[in-house]
Amino acid sequence: METSFAPTVGIDSTLPKDMPAAHAAIPVWNSENWFYEDWQPGHCIRSLRRTIAEGESHLFNTLVIDIHPYVQDQMFAETEGVFGKRLVAGAFVFSAGLGLVATNCVNAFSYGYDKLRFIKPVFIGDTIYTVRTNLDKKPKYEEMGLIRASYEVFKGAGELVLYCEHLQTVKYRNPAAHADRTEPENRA
Repeated sequence: METSFAPTVGIDSTLPKDMPAAHAAIPVWNSENWFYEDWQPGHCIRSLRRTIAEGESHLFNTLVIDIHPYVQDQMFAETEGVFGKRLVAGAFVFSAGLGLVATNCVNAFSYGYDKLRFIKPVFIGDTIYTVRTNLDKKPKYEEMGLIRASYEVFKGAGELVLYCEHLQTVKYRNPAAHADRTEPENRA
């Protein structure tokens, strides 16, 4: 899908005041400075591919204390499991898949995730990649609007394994332009 959205990753600086000016002027790697007004529905990005190794899968399981036999017990997975081999935990596929397209927009804040679905299993040694598509946006708060993007994680040559929608609040460049369309703020 083609869009007129110009790439913004790594072309601007955040201009921090607590470092040498010459360093502060250097563009921030893997960061976007876009505002709500810059965000265009229909824009897509695709990540690089990543092969999930046994060590990182095991480390993730250890960190989150996921000791389910499908992800931690080779003998169970091979002899009693439905798939005949160990799975990569869905939470790790979610984290790694979204991380592949994370660009660290300095004006956006995660609001939540909807429609998270683990569609197909991912196994140790599988290679994944992610496509993020900007879906829609709407004014929300006095200082920030709400955007929604889909994340599709694929393995191999394009088999869909995970789908979710990420909601983010994004700062307005010009809050006054959206004042008549915002909801009352209730952050309790």
